[in-house]
Amino acid sequence: MQDVPTTDARLALDLALTLRHDGHGGVADDLTDLAGLTAWVRAHPQTAPDADGFVADEETLTAVRELRAAVRALFARAVRPGEPSPADAARLLPAPEALRRLNTAAARTPTVPVLHWDEGAEPVVRHQAAGAGEQLVAVLARAAIGFLAGPDRRRLRACHAPRCVRYFLKEHPRQEWCEPSCGNRARVARHHARHHKGG
Repeated sequence: MQDVPTTDARLALDLALTLRHDGHGGVADDLTDLAGLTAWVRAHPQTAPDADGFVADEETLTAVRELRAAVRALFARAVRPGEPSPADAARLLPAPEALRRLNTAAARTPTVPVLHWDEGAEPVVRHQAAGAGEQLVAVLARAAIGFLAGPDRRRLRACHAPRCVRYFLKEHPRQEWCEPSCGNRARVARHHARHHKGG
């Protein structure tokens, strides 16, 4: 029976997987611009109450990209003694900085109490959502914290197939790659290396 990842695990992984191999030996980034973040949030309705109407701004894009860097650095720490994703190996944030970024992002309050007190009425507190960007960053950070502190973290692995930069949750004991296509690429690369060593 496969372990089903928690919602936190799925959302944290999905954020990390916005960096992926481009199929040509490089790294593609789904969050390079406002349209990319807008599309990603709309595809992940659990990130905001009105995700289908979400429109990214520069400040939110920067905050989400900084949070993603922290999450990927902590993923690299979580897969030890295994190697981190090749996309991260040369540019990992130091763990204390990654933790600071993650905790600061999680502390962004998605709602704030607002006091309403009309003349002749009792005071009423209504909770008003913070800006959509603040809420998005807080939700993503809290999902990453929930994942990293939870049981799914022990199944986290970095895929080391040629050109792959993804992290994944190990579903069964023999799983080595994030997808069957990565396993095929790794087998082809090993075969090529064995048959072209002395040539």
